[in-house]
Amino acid sequence: MYNISIFAEDRTLERFIIALIERLANTYHVKINLISYSVRGGQGKVINALKKYQQDLHRNQEDLPDLIIAGTDSNCKGSLEQEREIHQAISDYTNLVISATPEPHIERWLLLDSKAFKTVFGRGCPTPDQKCEQDRYKKLFLNAIIEAGMMPPLDGTERVADLVNEMDLQRISQMDKSIDRFLSVLQRRFKIWQQMGV
Repeated sequence: MYNISIFAEDRTLERFIIALIERLANTYHVKINLISYSVRGGQGKVINALKKYQQDLHRNQEDLPDLIIAGTDSNCKGSLEQEREIHQAISDYTNLVISATPEPHIERWLLLDSKAFKTVFGRGCPTPDQKCEQDRYKKLFLNAIIEAGMMPPLDGTERVADLVNEMDLQRISQMDKSIDRFLSVLQRRFKIWQQMGV
């Protein structure tokens, strides 16, 4: 069984990461144990949590995981810059770190597969553009759910796992570089684990 530690800046990104990991674990027949560290409040909180986690690992207060996934929206800084900051925060364990850095926000990833969106919410959504405006994709995501005839109980992210499980991963990887980077590295890791047969 492989232990995976997850640090995500918000509930939506956390739900996406967990659903994707569980989907890949099923696809590759790999047993996993997920430990999600509750980090809320943006990229700065994730960076601070990773620094503390590295200290805890050094002091043997935490068991060394097989994988650490850190998720923060790129917030118009660019995915590569966010990944660099994540790797600096946990520099002694970069070989274990995979970054999920949606460009610019996680809600854009949720809108990439209109067919999956239709399966989950009853109506497709328009393919999102690539603009950098705060809360733009959050609003587009909620509006797409409402236009599908549903009233989201909270923020619309309650069905993220259903959406991830319906997504055509190959297709959305071709549509967005930031998800392609995350998914490619994650799939390679699962293929290695599958070959190891643990």
